[in-house]
Amino acid sequence: MIYKSLTIIFLSLALASCGTDVSELKKDITITTNSANNAIALGDKLELSLKNPKNHEIQGVTYTLDGNPISAATNITDVNLGTHEIIASFKLEGESTSITESITVLNNQSPKIYTFNILNEYPHDIRSYTQGLEFYNGELYEGTGQYRESKLRKIDYKTGEVLKSIDLANEYFGEGITILNNKIYQLTWKKGTGFVYDIDTFEKTGSFKYGNSLEGWGICNDGSKLYKSDGTEKIWTLNPEILVEEGYIQAYHNKGKVVELNELEWVNGKIYANRWNKNGVAIINPKNGAVEGVIDFTSLRNKVTQHPRLDVLNGIAYNTNTKTLFVTGKYWDKLFEVEIVEK
Repeated sequence: MIYKSLTIIFLSLALASCGTDVSELKKDITITTNSANNAIALGDKLELSLKNPKNHEIQGVTYTLDGNPISAATNITDVNLGTHEIIASFKLEGESTSITESITVLNNQSPKIYTFNILNEYPHDIRSYTQGLEFYNGELYEGTGQYRESKLRKIDYKTGEVLKSIDLANEYFGEGITILNNKIYQLTWKKGTGFVYDIDTFEKTGSFKYGNSLEGWGICNDGSKLYKSDGTEKIWTLNPEILVEEGYIQAYHNKGKVVELNELEWVNGKIYANRWNKNGVAIINPKNGAVEGVIDFTSLRNKVTQHPRLDVLNGIAYNTNTKTLFVTGKYWDKLFEVEIVEK
């Protein structure tokens, strides 16, 4: 009886050792596309197949894009730009399994190039490391950065006079601001924390954590929700009541992603985004992340006082009363009112 039991055990082990290890077999299989480097333009047809060089037995292949079923030949139309996950599910040697692949959706048009005309020049505090700039009911508000220098201010933009100002605690590096329903929202850089203030008193009424984004850079709003940049190509959407990140878009043009998005401004249904260490502003479609235009502000820096602390262009504010854009920079002594014109 002992010998019989041992025989059964050995036979079971032998059969097990001859079994198929699907997790190893599927390493031989990859998802292939009809696009170079797995990048495809919005509006093009995506064609998918499985590369199976060792001819494993595969049955019942289905595909999903970001969890939504698609066919092996799908027109890429109503899709946000940026990186997406394709999953191929199938039976391999009779066992259900799946593999994944990333694909990048690019815009199908190159950005339009814009320049500007200067309408007015106003004084600006040369000591302000401008991070956020916003008009609300015709009045200008500014958030500034640097440790031990960060502030929230209300300014008479025509004279440069500071009408109201509070300091942030020394541990915070102030970043972008936006105003919605009489509340000022101000980001900080690396602390993962934003603040909420009463617009009339500048009293701090709340705070919030960022969630999945690691840093705070720029922020704007469309009248109902907030948009937040984090220094990457991502712009996060937040519910202003519960201040939770609900998703994001990715800023891409026809060649690739646009990173280091900084100060944000909502202008006529588009997001205007400063790019850190650049002299331009990207015009972004908030629905899909497409960079539809670029404004070249290169010449402005030469029009301000040159000094050792002079830094980059930063600060965009759209005045709905004048229908014009206002821009400045970090430690700039001028605020420029401009009109945007296409080249």
